[in-house]
Amino acid sequence: MEHGTITNPLLESLPSSKRASKLQTLGNIIVSVVGTGVLGLPFAFRVAGWVAGSIGVAIVGITTFYCMLLLVRCRENLASEEPSAESRTYGDLGYRCFGTSGRYLTELLILVALCGGSVAYLVFIGQNLHSVLQSYGLSLTSFIFMLVPVEIGLSWIRSLSALAPFSIFADICNVLAIGIVVKEDIGQVLGSGFSFGERTTITSNIGGLPFAAGMAVFCFEGIGMTLALENSMQDKAKFPRLLAQTFGGITFVYILFGFCGYMAFGEETRDIVTLNLPRNWSSIAVQLGLCLGLVFTFPVMIHPINEIVEGKLKIVDKDNNESTGLRKICAYMSRAIVVVVLAILASFVPEFGVFASFVGSTICAVISFVLPATFHLKLFGSSLGIWQKTLDSFVVLCGLFFAIYGTYNTVVGF
Repeated sequence: MEHGTITNPLLESLPSSKRASKLQTLGNIIVSVVGTGVLGLPFAFRVAGWVAGSIGVAIVGITTFYCMLLLVRCRENLASEEPSAESRTYGDLGYRCFGTSGRYLTELLILVALCGGSVAYLVFIGQNLHSVLQSYGLSLTSFIFMLVPVEIGLSWIRSLSALAPFSIFADICNVLAIGIVVKEDIGQVLGSGFSFGERTTITSNIGGLPFAAGMAVFCFEGIGMTLALENSMQDKAKFPRLLAQTFGGITFVYILFGFCGYMAFGEETRDIVTLNLPRNWSSIAVQLGLCLGLVFTFPVMIHPINEIVEGKLKIVDKDNNESTGLRKICAYMSRAIVVVVLAILASFVPEFGVFASFVGSTICAVISFVLPATFHLKLFGSSLGIWQKTLDSFVVLCGLFFAIYGTYNTVVGF
């Protein structure tokens, strides 16, 4: 294995006929970004205030989009300089920029971030199923482990383009569920003697801003999928424009959703807004719809985890065709083990809201902002204009400050 290149039996390069179309890529982008965090946005707006929350979500969305483009540009630059050394993953970029230590650090951070996000998915699904089906007398942990066989089966699907039908189905579930929540929010506002002046615009509790920002970063966490999504698309030249359009739409929906939720429930807004909804058929439909959508989102979320784990297995040499079957069996087993380990971790998480903000405030901030800007500065160096260097340096410093300060506020309480 030369130059630390990852060999992955389940993630081999796809021929153009099997690559994702524009619509399929759109579905995969949405499902890679939109997840459980969106239901915490009304609570983040309550903590930060609706003006501060709206501005914060917009800034996080724009910055995440910018950093995703930096990753794509870094890979294109490396491909033009050395076509034979393909950079397919985030870890590959880390290696090309900082050697073996860069790969190990990048992959470790991605593993922790994606594991945190995946655990949050399982916790959310388990809590909502437990709420809806509590009459059956099963524990939260039981619902989490009931998901394991389904998620193992979905994780065995080999490529992102093959996951596209599941991604589109998950997107439909999420859109319908979010629509029902907004409808319930509007009904709550119209029927409760709502006073706009009673809602906080910008909080006086400065410590609450990093907490809310951490939730916003968690909502946009999907940067680890950037290179895989671009690599899976048939026409890669259209990826930046598609990404911009998708992020614009997602950011608008996030702001609308957070605003409506906070306007409806004010200071009573819970960390998962579905817990504020009345116990009727629409509330149950929201919870089950989101759970169903996240069940199909989960295998996309853990896709980069599998890239890293399978790349480190190195069962046999990739040129030995006779042992390909053994290598694939081992890869399937590793995917099953990953799902089981994540389910075990999820069973120990006590509260969704604080956990999601903690993940967003710490590891996600480094993955989403610090590393992409650092890679860009390293690879392009003196060729960058002063404004580009300043912008990248600003992103790095702000990302580090936010990670440190946000961690402190989440741990000690805001």
